[in-house]
Amino acid sequence: MAKKKEVTVEEKLRALYDLQLIDSRIDEIRNVRGELPLEIEDLEDAIVGLNKRLSNQVEDVTNLKNDITAKKQVIEEAKALIKKYGEQQKNVRNNREFNSLSKEVEYQELEIQLAEKRIKEFKVKIEQKNEVITATKEKIAQQDDLLKHKSDDLKAIMNETVKEEELLTKKSKEYGDLIDDHLLKAYSRIRTNVKNGLAVVSIERGASGGSFFTIPPQRQVEIAGRKKIITDEHSGRILVDGALAEEEKEKIDKLFS
Repeated sequence: MAKKKEVTVEEKLRALYDLQLIDSRIDEIRNVRGELPLEIEDLEDAIVGLNKRLSNQVEDVTNLKNDITAKKQVIEEAKALIKKYGEQQKNVRNNREFNSLSKEVEYQELEIQLAEKRIKEFKVKIEQKNEVITATKEKIAQQDDLLKHKSDDLKAIMNETVKEEELLTKKSKEYGDLIDDHLLKAYSRIRTNVKNGLAVVSIERGASGGSFFTIPPQRQVEIAGRKKIITDEHSGRILVDGALAEEEKEKIDKLFS
């Protein structure tokens, strides 16, 4: 890794504040997008799950219809056997043969009754599953519509902000390169731990822009001297004087105007 250029404390402070201004702009852009990307991802996952459920229900209905067809075949075969046994009963030689055929007829009649019962049960299940299929299709349509609207919203936001975010991200890295690794890591850590990602704040009316606690006059003089990195003892944020802040804000505004 190339050695970073030696810079003064004031240059570091300016670079830190510039970095904060740029990162805050990036934060604003991402806040506009908000939870849209995650909401879209959740919707996509939900639609995949609904389609899987729909597919399973349709498959179940197909299987039940096949079961009905099979039971109808059982009924037809039983009826054919009953007819066959009835014809055979006309030619029996004794009561034993007649009773044996009668039992066969009774068995086939029971097979028909059982098959008809199963067919009714299958039809009820098909009706229930068709209700689920209809409801699932409606839910998928609703989710698809919601997904389209959210995707369109995100696309519109991205079209408006993607170039600006790319430029800001590039500039964020450039200013970050002006800061030594230890200080840059400290900046990143503070940004993660404080409200609104503000790691570097200016003195405003004698108070820290981060905690709003009053800064003692002598401390304010030290901060204005720009000879060392000073943090707010209440919030841990890095402090810069108001004059430096105004100068850097004007510079950054011109850079992205």
